[in-house]
Amino acid sequence: MTDSEASHLKNQVKKLATSTKTITSDFVQYKHLDFLDNDIETSGKLAFKAPNLIKWAYLEPFKYAVLFKGETLYINDEGKKSNIDIGSNKMFKQLNNLIVSSVKGDMFDDTKFNIQYFKTSKNRVVYFSPKDEKFAKYIKTFHITFNENGDVTEVKMIESTGDYTKIVFTNKVLNKTIDEAFFTN
Repeated sequence: MTDSEASHLKNQVKKLATSTKTITSDFVQYKHLDFLDNDIETSGKLAFKAPNLIKWAYLEPFKYAVLFKGETLYINDEGKKSNIDIGSNKMFKQLNNLIVSSVKGDMFDDTKFNIQYFKTSKNRVVYFSPKDEKFAKYIKTFHITFNENGDVTEVKMIESTGDYTKIVFTNKVLNKTIDEAFFTN
């Protein structure tokens, strides 16, 4: 992308992120591991409520939910529930902030990331590489795909090993009321 196109995208995404109070979406997640012939595919529903309440509810091929709520990560693994205090763990807090930011698309912080901009025939793709060496040991780069409206359609997190997780969002709805019951664990 040209500098002008990159600037336009950043402004478009920030404007959309600022006005977004809720997001619901279906998703398909692909986990690529080099030693497997096929990617591991899971699907489910995502719900986000500003400022930082987010739930990933995996529905196929198993039921598993992860809820980031306040300073706690709640996990429901087919009825087996547990939680983790993320408030005292810098890496978990950073990961939670990145998850929220990537879902909204607003990760344009060049003090934290080396950022590269690309365009395809239909979309724009931005590569975010963490500058923090400790974090870069886990996540080498994020590739976020934006549609023509500046909305996130895909997030790809590439690990330092080359393995990656790709999440494709569909049926995304912004700023509709979400039943609070969805955010229970």
